[in-house]
Amino acid sequence: MHYSYVKNMDMELRQFRYFAAVAEESHITRAAERLGIQQPPLSQQIKALEEELGIQLFRRKPRGVELTDAGKAFYSDARDILERVENALVRAKRTARGEQGRLSVGFTSSAPHNPIVPGLIREFQRAWPGVSLELVEDGTGILAEAVQAERIDVAFVRSNIGNAEGLRILPAVEEPMVAAIPADHALASEKEPISLSRFRDAPFILYRRQSGPGLFDAIVGACARAGFNPDIVQEAPQIVSTLNLVAAGIGVSFVPQSLSALAMPGVRFLAVRARPALIAPLYLACRRVDYSEPAKNFTALWRSENENRKT
Repeated sequence: MHYSYVKNMDMELRQFRYFAAVAEESHITRAAERLGIQQPPLSQQIKALEEELGIQLFRRKPRGVELTDAGKAFYSDARDILERVENALVRAKRTARGEQGRLSVGFTSSAPHNPIVPGLIREFQRAWPGVSLELVEDGTGILAEAVQAERIDVAFVRSNIGNAEGLRILPAVEEPMVAAIPADHALASEKEPISLSRFRDAPFILYRRQSGPGLFDAIVGACARAGFNPDIVQEAPQIVSTLNLVAAGIGVSFVPQSLSALAMPGVRFLAVRARPALIAPLYLACRRVDYSEPAKNFTALWRSENENRKT
């Protein structure tokens, strides 16, 4: 595109507004009143604009003005420019307030089964409907790295990844873990919570540590406190995969209680008795310094909901 025609022009946005007001009122005095300025300065601005463009925009009439053909063409584009500027200002202000933009939320495979997670996402969408959401599932380590690198904004994880550089781990929601056993297992008919030590000789299927170190370490640690080392015969890549393997009769597993809502055929879920209790925490990982307003709003909502749960 060549700009030689306009390179010496120095029009201001104010001139577009003045011109549009006169065009819409078809009267300079009424336009001046609408703009809150005096009529002589407005007339001077319109004259200066015409001189700068080198064209006549208005045809003077006894009781006002009317647009020339050139003025009509200019008005169409001027109105579009003013609307675009107004929309840009509105979008910028909404984005600055976190009412618009994008939020990328990561989660481990077990996290969305906890009703707190979809509930929080629904509440966020209700409060900030102009923010588009992107959901990403992966393992804790990859999610933590993605938050650090600003590829995603926040992440629900099961492991407290501590003082990782640039990361902050917000207070956890604690969820009991339950035993998942084959439906034909000898303990399947039990009604009361089962002591963890009764699984001493059982083959274990766990969600692989690489993907979920928090749950893996919690289970192994609880077994050690119960006086035995679990016989881990299989590590599954997804936590739901552990339940499929349990259904196949390969072994037993321990999962967050919220997964019992899946009611998988061939799997029986039992409450477990252990000291201390076998818990699956749920954390929200975010950046220590974040310039994303949607991310700030999401973490503030998590804190608020967490406080409400405690009261």
